[in-house]
Amino acid sequence: MNSSELPLEPTTPETELQSDISPENQPGSLLPEPNPSMQEYYKLQTYLLKVTLILTGIIFLSVWIFYSLNIALNYLIGACTGVVYLKMLARNVEQLGRQRKQVGKTQLALFVAVIVLASQLQQLEILPIFLGFLTYKAALIVFMFRTLSTPYS
Repeated sequence: MNSSELPLEPTTPETELQSDISPENQPGSLLPEPNPSMQEYYKLQTYLLKVTLILTGIIFLSVWIFYSLNIALNYLIGACTGVVYLKMLARNVEQLGRQRKQVGKTQLALFVAVIVLASQLQQLEILPIFLGFLTYKAALIVFMFRTLSTPYS
């Protein structure tokens, strides 16, 4: 027997029995192992979130330099709302097929609430908040161009 074939832990009938239990039923295991398509979805979700945050930082600084801090902060409110919206949408999409039959519309209420709040308060401006909210769409466009530029295999 090779040293690479030696078991790392001594096996007992109890540990062999536990290895036969499905992952979701094992003690201490919270979730089953995600399948490859879900792992790809999680990678996409992480990528979109990172690109959205990077774009938010770049645009926030640009607006602050070229306009004013007040408008930049309004943009940042919208961009943060967009990030929360993206996370809520991702959670809804993740539950499709398992727990839900269609994507819910509750995450849209978040955007509506922020726009209503902006229309009621004098310090907030609707256009920078709206454009900030759309930052996650810019991340989708970046992903699309990245996908189109990579050779198909």
